[in-house]
Amino acid sequence: MSVTIFTMTHKKFPKPEDPIYMPLHVGRAGAEDYGYAGDHTGDNISDKNCYYGELTGVYWVWKNVRTTDYVGICHYRRYFCTEEGRIFNEKDYLSILKDYDIITSKKLKLNFSYYDGYAGDYNIFDLDTTGEVIKQMYPEYYDTFERLVHGNGTYFGNMMVTSKELYDEYAEWLFSVFAEVEKRIDPSGYDDYHKRVFGFISEFLLYVWVQVKGLKVYECKVGMTTEKYETKQMKENLSEYFLQGDLAGAKEYFLSVLEKRPDVLMEASDITGELKLSMQVIAVCTLERESYGTSVIDRIRQFDELMSYFTKLNEIVSDCSLKQISEEDILFLREQQVTDIAIEASARLFITDEAELNEVVEEIKRSR
Repeated sequence: MSVTIFTMTHKKFPKPEDPIYMPLHVGRAGAEDYGYAGDHTGDNISDKNCYYGELTGVYWVWKNVRTTDYVGICHYRRYFCTEEGRIFNEKDYLSILKDYDIITSKKLKLNFSYYDGYAGDYNIFDLDTTGEVIKQMYPEYYDTFERLVHGNGTYFGNMMVTSKELYDEYAEWLFSVFAEVEKRIDPSGYDDYHKRVFGFISEFLLYVWVQVKGLKVYECKVGMTTEKYETKQMKENLSEYFLQGDLAGAKEYFLSVLEKRPDVLMEASDITGELKLSMQVIAVCTLERESYGTSVIDRIRQFDELMSYFTKLNEIVSDCSLKQISEEDILFLREQQVTDIAIEASARLFITDEAELNEVVEEIKRSR
C-alpha cells in the first residue's frame, strides 16, 4: 500500500526528506516556477487560487493523481506529527489507517459558535449561501450542517489523509457545492485575505462531511516547522513601535492588521503566543501611563524582554490561582515593581469569576 502526501505551497521551502511528501505549487498559473509540480497542469482550477487557496491543489490531486492508495494534504509549514513533534512517515500513516478511515487535524473547540465566529470575521452571506446550496443539492447533509454551524467545533487547514477512493468522494461533493455557490456570491471586491472564501468554508465542510459519513476519524496533532510570514512580519513591526515606546502607534498598527488578517491570532498562526502577549503589553502599558505617568515599557523596550516579562507575570498569576505561588514569584513581583494594573489584567486572562479574580489579585498584592 502506498501513501503520497501533497505539501501545498506558494513559495520555496525546506521540504521533508521523506519521499512520501511531494511539494505541490498551488496557484502556479502565472506564478514563478520554483521547480515543484504545479496545480496548473491537466484538469485544474489553478487560476481560481485567489478564491480557493490550497483547494486548487486539492482539486488537482482529485482530478490528476491515480498512482497511490492513500493520499494526503498538508502545508509547507504544517505537518501531521506525533505528540512529541516528529513528522509522520509512511509507516505511521499505514498503521493508523488500518484502524481509521481518515486522519484530520484535531478539532478546534471555539469559544463561540462557528456561525458567530464566521460572521465576526467574514461576510456571513457566503456561509448562509453555502448552507442554502447544501439544502438544495444534498438535503441529507443539511440537518448536520445546521447543527454543527451553530456548534463550537471545526477542523482547520484542509489537512487530511485517507484512501484515494474516499478522498475523491469528498472532493466531488465539495467542489460540486462550491460550483453552485460560485454562481451566487461575488468575493471579487474583497481584500486578498478575505477573497479566499472557499478555502475558509471548506475547513468546516470537511467536518460536516466526516460527520454525515460516520467515518472513524483519527484527530492528529499538527506541527509547525516555521512561523507564518505575516506573523513574523507583524512581530518585527511591533518590535519597532515598542523600541520607540509608541503605544498608540503599536495599537493602531495592530488593529489595522487584525482587520485585514483576523487569523493572525489563531493558535495555528500565533504559535508562540507573542502576538497575544503584545496585545497585553499595549493594553497594560497604556493604562499604566494613564494612571502613573510611566509604565514598564519606559524601562523595558526590547521585544524579547517584554515577552519574557509578561510571560513570567502570567505564570505567576496562574500559579497563584492554583495556590502555588513561590518565593521566586514574590521576588519577581517586588524586584520588577509589578503594578496593580498589570496584575489585574493578567488575572483576567485566566479567571472569569469576578469574586475569584478579586481574591487572587488581593492575594498577590499581599504577597508582594
